[in-house]
Amino acid sequence: MAIYDTLGATYSRTRQPDPRIAARIHTALGDAADVINVGAGTGSYEPARTVLAVEPSQVMLAQRPPRSAPAVAAVAERLPLRDNAADAVMALLTVHHWSDLAAGIAELRRVARRRIVVLTWDQRIFRERFWLVREYLPQAAAFDDTRAIPTDRLASLLGGARQEPVHIPHDCTDGFGAAYWRRPHAYLDPRVRAGISMLAQTGDDTLAPGLTMLADDLTTGRWHDRHTDLLALDTLDVGYRLLVADA
Repeated sequence: MAIYDTLGATYSRTRQPDPRIAARIHTALGDAADVINVGAGTGSYEPARTVLAVEPSQVMLAQRPPRSAPAVAAVAERLPLRDNAADAVMALLTVHHWSDLAAGIAELRRVARRRIVVLTWDQRIFRERFWLVREYLPQAAAFDDTRAIPTDRLASLLGGARQEPVHIPHDCTDGFGAAYWRRPHAYLDPRVRAGISMLAQTGDDTLAPGLTMLADDLTTGRWHDRHTDLLALDTLDVGYRLLVADA
């Protein structure tokens, strides 16, 4: 997670929580009286009932808003918490960064009394449905192939979990990987790419040919001709999933 001491430096600029996604997460948490956020980053999507955030990157911790929940610098694989520490534990767009997935999930199960909520993505769907990696940046998809967690494996490690599709709004305010699916010009902005780990870690030199092709297709109108169907959609399912498990 030391990579986020570099990648996370600009998160507060481009990674603002989207209220529609927040509503889905908070509904999944149910009536939990207290929540622990693991891999908390800058604190996006933390409900008011969050009692502790766990995040290894000091750079990310420093960007947490004033009056956020108390935070501790630690990793998911070794949570500094007692057994059954809170009603619910959430881990949002973080499990693919963990060094030992099984250990991290075991820790979530140890500290959650009632519920675990994980936001992740299904790489097979993402590769197939997201035009950016399918048509322009296959190198980024190849990078994600090395770290994406199959959702069925994750559900199994959680001891059984239901999987809920999270459709991404066309004007999503949280600039993660597919957030700009209907705003293609955004991916040409290095500030946007800096807040998307699959692009930032793949690197601009590797992405340059595909970005040049995208810029040309936007200039000539080829992108819009090819993706007219997308322009009529308000939301899109590109594989993001909420996994909800009862402890």
